[in-house]
Amino acid sequence: MSRRFVVHLVCLALLNLGSPLVAQAGMIGTLQAVEATTRAQDLAAVNAALAREQVRAQLAALGVDRAQVESRVAALTDSELRGLAGRIADAPAGGDALAVIGVVFLVLLILEAVGVIDIFKKFP
Repeated sequence: MSRRFVVHLVCLALLNLGSPLVAQAGMIGTLQAVEATTRAQDLAAVNAALAREQVRAQLAALGVDRAQVESRVAALTDSELRGLAGRIADAPAGGDALAVIGVVFLVLLILEAVGVIDIFKKFP
């Protein structure tokens, strides 16, 4: 009885091998394709920023686990991810460079006035 059952089961399995699998496809709109590409680019930008040594050191100093950060970034919605990537792209690379240049110029001016250095040549 069991041998007969196994033979029927194998025959049924062999018949099903020849039947085509059904695949369903649908149209993907341009907006959906662009959003998928944009999300991948935004995610790459955020992950690149998180991969920098300074960022990792700051996260470790704050006691934040890297795996937790990665899981939370992956869970962001498209608009949240786009906003975060935009803020990262707009952030100045070294802080406020104009303020640093101003401070350096002010220090050089004070040192020149005191007479410690002679950057600005005096005309006769």
